[in-house]
Amino acid sequence: QVQLVESGGGSVQTGGSLLLSCAASGLTFSACMAGLRQPPGKERGAVAGIDSIGRPINRDAVQGRFTISHGVPKNKLYLQMNSLKPEDTAMYYCAALQECDGPSLRATYTYWGQGTQVTVSS
Repeated sequence: QVQLVESGGGSVQTGGSLLLSCAASGLTFSACMAGLRQPPGKERGAVAGIDSIGRPINRDAVQGRFTISHGVPKNKLYLQMNSLKPEDTAMYYCAALQECDGPSLRATYTYWGQGTQVTVSS
């Protein structure tokens, strides 16, 4: 049974930082994970992904500002978000896929957390 539980969302001003955490259980060694977001009125999409050996990939819109990483052991996922902008306001989710070939922003992730709200005010 796979479980993903996010924490760390909140409200910050433009330029602020937040660290999102995702506690994972039930994942295999080869699992990939990702951080996704859904802004108000828009579709959900991946902002960063990481594969089983820690290789990351970032969406262009967050490159240089967001960093995705695993904890040790790999039962924690972290998304460090710096230099936040109002357009980063969204519900953020972590997601996982038990088998993958590499980090992906396009994979169909099988398992999802419940989400945590991030609000950035100007």
